[in-house]
Amino acid sequence: MDYQPSLSDIRFLLNDVLDAGTQWRELAPFAETDDDLASQVLEEAGKFVAERVAPLTRDGDEIGARFEGADASGFSRVVMAPGFRDAYQSFWQAGWPALSCAPEDGGQGLPWVLEGVLYEWLSAANHGWTMAPGLLHGAYECIRHHASDALKAVYLGKVASGEWLATMCLTEPHAGSDLGLARTRATPQSDGSYRLSGTKIFISGGEHDLTDNIVHLVLARLPDAPPGPKGLSLFLAPKFMPEGSRNAVHCERIEEKMGLHGSPTCVMRFDEATGWIVGEPGRGLNAMFVMMNAARVHVALQGIGLLDAAWQKADAYAKERRQMRAPRAAAAAPATAATGPDLIIEHPAVRRMLDVQRAWIDGGRLLAYRTGLELDIAKHHPDPKRRDAAQTWCSLVTPVLKAAWTNQAFIGASECLQVFGGHGYVREWGIEQIVRDSRVAMIYEGTNEIQAIDLLVRKVLPDGGAALGKALLSLRADMDAGRETDAAVMRRFAELRYLTATLVEAAKQDAMLPYEVADDYLRAVALALLSWSWARISATEGGDAPRWQQADAAMHSRILPEFAMRVSMIQTRCKTILGAVAA
Repeated sequence: MDYQPSLSDIRFLLNDVLDAGTQWRELAPFAETDDDLASQVLEEAGKFVAERVAPLTRDGDEIGARFEGADASGFSRVVMAPGFRDAYQSFWQAGWPALSCAPEDGGQGLPWVLEGVLYEWLSAANHGWTMAPGLLHGAYECIRHHASDALKAVYLGKVASGEWLATMCLTEPHAGSDLGLARTRATPQSDGSYRLSGTKIFISGGEHDLTDNIVHLVLARLPDAPPGPKGLSLFLAPKFMPEGSRNAVHCERIEEKMGLHGSPTCVMRFDEATGWIVGEPGRGLNAMFVMMNAARVHVALQGIGLLDAAWQKADAYAKERRQMRAPRAAAAAPATAATGPDLIIEHPAVRRMLDVQRAWIDGGRLLAYRTGLELDIAKHHPDPKRRDAAQTWCSLVTPVLKAAWTNQAFIGASECLQVFGGHGYVREWGIEQIVRDSRVAMIYEGTNEIQAIDLLVRKVLPDGGAALGKALLSLRADMDAGRETDAAVMRRFAELRYLTATLVEAAKQDAMLPYEVADDYLRAVALALLSWSWARISATEGGDAPRWQQADAAMHSRILPEFAMRVSMIQTRCKTILGAVAA
């Protein structure tokens, strides 16, 4: 079965739980965006995803992107899987890439969260196809905020509309997570342009036939640049020059990958290619991080979407497949030989696997949509204090979302494969493709280990946990200590704040400690925030329906006990360090 977006679930989370419309109508650019318009946009988005993108996923995996050797001009080309180009051309011509871009740039000026839902669905339906437009919004923001007026005049509108796709060329064979090791050179020219020379690897969509041009954003080093990350500048190098000639940007090959066969992951060689600087010399990472941070929220939504796609397949299969007799409570009518085997959805082990994934999906959606709202609030709210609070939220929660939900996408998809038994391990049902496709999201846009270090070492410890404490306190505003679920969330928040204070003291004695426990700390924060999500769902009218309560029950019995375990692991390590000092 192909993926089917569930608009009713999204409406409940956005409208009923988050009251998103009220929040974005406080922002001047979205004052006229009512709930009906947002619902209509999402309804049409769901139709496009289900009808045009989802049916292409198997061909994308089995046929994939094909590398063709160099032609007479010396340039290689990549041909995408059947149907990919037509679907993409319809996608940008219908205006979907420009959903949240500014109207003055040719965009529709709608709230970011609507774009977030669209890309969640696209990733669930066809992760390989979605890799192509997935970087567009980040590239748009990067060019909009850092490029010269001359570059904007040529490239901004094309990228905003999606008529031209973009890449993010960071990684080199010897420089993966440590971008400061990058060696690609940029040599200034008398006309103000630069000549780029070097090789970049793992470039998603570095070459393809989806669009008539590709805009490459490339990190490179000027001749007098110091070593390390402060010596990197950012450059824009198109596949085709403004007058139509081919730029010296070569795709040397595409990688043979575990998954994402529909997306060409390219080795790109810049052979004295022409480019123009974006932003200031030596501040390339600052400009690029505009692109990367936007991409990380999208990657978190990829995780949520892929997990939902896996769950849909497993849930449908469990409601059709019959195996053995399911255990029954003593009061239930016993099965007889005449009734035959039961649906596997009736077996507690299968029910558990499915409900656990549902809890992660829906709780993650609420957090991701809240973060989407905060992204717009950080840009457009009239109160500077509210803007600052929103920026703090995004800074803290983005690495949590990216790491925890891409991790769960892979683990949860594997659990969903288990529901199929041996049938899940063969290609017929498509579940094994989701397992393969989801694994890379734990790696790209900053590995999950880097996200954990970013959260604890760079964002929590420097101010002693003050910003995190304020963010947690802000979530208490709409909670009721007299309600048990809310009270439990408040206790977890208090434990998290105490744990943070202990970590601050222990880290003074052992500088290695934060790096050792960062993954456990991020996981604890994710579980605390997940419990907040479900407390809000259960407290909302309609949240007591079976659709939500089955997953809520799994939250409390199967997921949240891990919080105490993670806290205990970190506390034990801290006590060992602090005890040694006291002795």
